[in-house]
Amino acid sequence: MRISEMRELTDEELNRELENLKERLFQLRFQLELGQLKNSSSIKMVKKDIARIKTILKERELGIRR
Repeated sequence: MRISEMRELTDEELNRELENLKERLFQLRFQLELGQLKNSSSIKMVKKDIARIKTILKERELGIRR
């Protein structure tokens, strides 16, 4: 998901997406340990999406506009 698309979501939707991404990260790490993960770069992409969502939520909390 692109950052511009994320900014259009409500706080509730962002929090829901954040929980989904955290669950996905857990699954990917589990697959990595079992040797079933084919694309290890997907972990990096999920981590970046989590960071983006956290950044947007913090900006909204502080009242920062972009």
